[in-house]
Amino acid sequence: MAGEILDNRGRGEVSWHFPKFHPESYKFAAIAAAASGLCAFFAWETLAWPLAALTLGILAFFRDPERVTPQGDRFIVAPADGLITLIQQVEPPRELVIDDGTGAPGLPSGPVTRISIFMSVFDVHINRAPLGGTVRRVVYIPGKFMNADLDKASEENERQHILIERSEGAMIGFTQIAGLVARRIVPFVKPGDMLAAGQRVGLIRFGSRVDVYLPAGTEPRVLMGQRTVAGETVLAEIGQQQLIEGVSQ
Repeated sequence: MAGEILDNRGRGEVSWHFPKFHPESYKFAAIAAAASGLCAFFAWETLAWPLAALTLGILAFFRDPERVTPQGDRFIVAPADGLITLIQQVEPPRELVIDDGTGAPGLPSGPVTRISIFMSVFDVHINRAPLGGTVRRVVYIPGKFMNADLDKASEENERQHILIERSEGAMIGFTQIAGLVARRIVPFVKPGDMLAAGQRVGLIRFGSRVDVYLPAGTEPRVLMGQRTVAGETVLAEIGQQQLIEGVSQ
C-alpha cells in the first residue's frame, strides 16, 4: 500500500540489521581487546581467550537494537528490557512531587501504580521514553548499590528520576536504579528536551532496574513475571479521564 510504514525508521524496506553498539562500549571493549591481544602475544592463552570472550560480552551488553514503538497517543510503553518483578500501589518519589523551584508542576501526591522492571546483565540496557512529551525534571540521587531486585532499592540505591509531561498536561515519572554491579547511570536527556515515545533517554551499566509510576487511575496491561521490550511493550493506556485531568491541572 502506498505510504505504508515498512520499517522502524518509517521508510525503506523491512530487513534484518545487525544491532549497533552504544559508544559507551568502545573504551571498555578496547581495554579488554588490548589485554587479550597482549596475552596472546606472550602466549598466555589461558588469559587471552577469556579476555576475548569478555570483549564480546561487553559489546553484547551495550548493544543498541532498533525498536518499533506502537503508534497511539495513549500508550505507555516499557522504558526498559527485562522482567516485571513488582506491581504495587505506592506513593511516588518526593523528588517528582515537591516544588523543585523551576515552576514546572510535579506529580500529584497520592498512591499510584508502580511497575518495576529488573534488567539482568544479559538484557539491553538502553532505556527509552515511556511516552512522548517534554522532560520536566531529571533528578540524580547518590545512594547504595544493593540488589536492584529488592523493593527497598527504590529508596536506598543510587538512582535518577525523570519526569515527562505531555502536551495536554498528563505526566509520567520513571526512575533508573543502579544495582549490585551497575555503578553508573548515564543520562541522554535534560530538562526542556522534547521526546517521542520510545526515544532513547539513557542507560545503566551492568545490571539494574527501572520503576515506572503510572498516572493515577491507570490500570496496568502487564503481569508480574512478564518480560518487556523497551519501546515496544505496552505497559498501560492512559484513559480519557486522565487526559481530562491533565488538561485541567
